[in-house]
Amino acid sequence: MATTQNSAPAKKTAAKKAPARKAPARKAPAKRATAPAAAPAKKPTAMEIARSAARQLAALSGRQPESVIGIERTEDGWDVELEVVESRRIPDSTDILATYLVQVDGDGDLTGYHRVRRYVRGKGGEGDGGSR
Repeated sequence: MATTQNSAPAKKTAAKKAPARKAPARKAPAKRATAPAAAPAKKPTAMEIARSAARQLAALSGRQPESVIGIERTEDGWDVELEVVESRRIPDSTDILATYLVQVDGDGDLTGYHRVRRYVRGKGGEGDGGSR
């Protein structure tokens, strides 16, 4: 007697393919070295100059300017007039104030400063005959 094997038909298995090879990456053609177009330097505004002058005067003098009372462009840069409290008193109408002339270059860097006058707040700073 012949034994019959229950043989299932052989399944065909797909042969494993090797992963597809990628073409070597192509490099972009080398660009010529060109200097970037020099953008014109942005000139600081009068407000930026005034803030810079006030910040630099405070760093040098140890006194914080209260206000900018004048700013003028010059051939060499800017002249900025700043009002500073030199001595606080009670009442504050008797504070001693001073006007400083701060000179900065076109980029806003301090080149010099000096006190122009001193006066008492309550007496006024304009035309008071103070030391100028």
